[in-house]
Amino acid sequence: MLLDDVPVELPESLSDWDYQMDLPVRQQVRVDVDLVRQATGLPPSAKLTLAMVWTATGSGLKAAGSRVLLPEAGTVTVQLDALLSGNQLGGLLVLETALVLAEYCDSGALASPRRAGSVLWADQRSTRLQGDAALFPMAVVDFSRTQYPEDAGWHMEIGGDLETATMGALLLLVNERKKVVVEALRNAAKPRAVDRVVLSTVHADVARTLVDHALREPDFSLNADYGDESLGATLQALVARLFPEQSVSHLRRRQQQSPIAFATELQHAVRILEED
Repeated sequence: MLLDDVPVELPESLSDWDYQMDLPVRQQVRVDVDLVRQATGLPPSAKLTLAMVWTATGSGLKAAGSRVLLPEAGTVTVQLDALLSGNQLGGLLVLETALVLAEYCDSGALASPRRAGSVLWADQRSTRLQGDAALFPMAVVDFSRTQYPEDAGWHMEIGGDLETATMGALLLLVNERKKVVVEALRNAAKPRAVDRVVLSTVHADVARTLVDHALREPDFSLNADYGDESLGATLQALVARLFPEQSVSHLRRRQQQSPIAFATELQHAVRILEED
């Protein structure tokens, strides 16, 4: 992949990634076309293509990055490039490079592949996208054009059930009129001192909203299996991290009986305004 236009090996995880960060990826593959045809029994007329395909578990999306048609013979070095939009990613990003038969081939050896799309070779690599910024989509909008108070800084929208993919269930709307908030979120990977204060405040409020939503969901449980990268799994991870060794039933009682005290406990749990 490319970081600041510098090629680097795909890391195990990207700790400073967020949904506003697009990812440029590049794969170089050296292909001995003659050896491929010899090994597969395919004739020179068979069309061969090298393609890159990406999959993101957080969004459930899968798409082709780029593809290159190979020559009939010889050895070539193929470069595959793609710019992956951050708002389509999340969770585990899997990049697969595959050599495929581009068109139906009715000639060649008896055991040769025939069908278009037959995979002759494949390589797969992955990285986990796990930034310190919000791990869900964000949109900057003018609140005066929405149903929300025009002087509010942000609003967290939550939709779908606990099995819904996190990316499809959560959306943080940021008021474009609040420049300090917009700038802080844009600088989340490398925040200034003022950005850290704003990010801490947004983080605390988003955590409060998500925890409140989880505890008000009658079917929410720390023991349920909602599926990877789902809203339920995201809420489980958040509640377990903020309130370790505390049951959901206990937290629900605290929230219902002493909501103000519970809000203060949540401030403590998220370490609001704590300096690094």
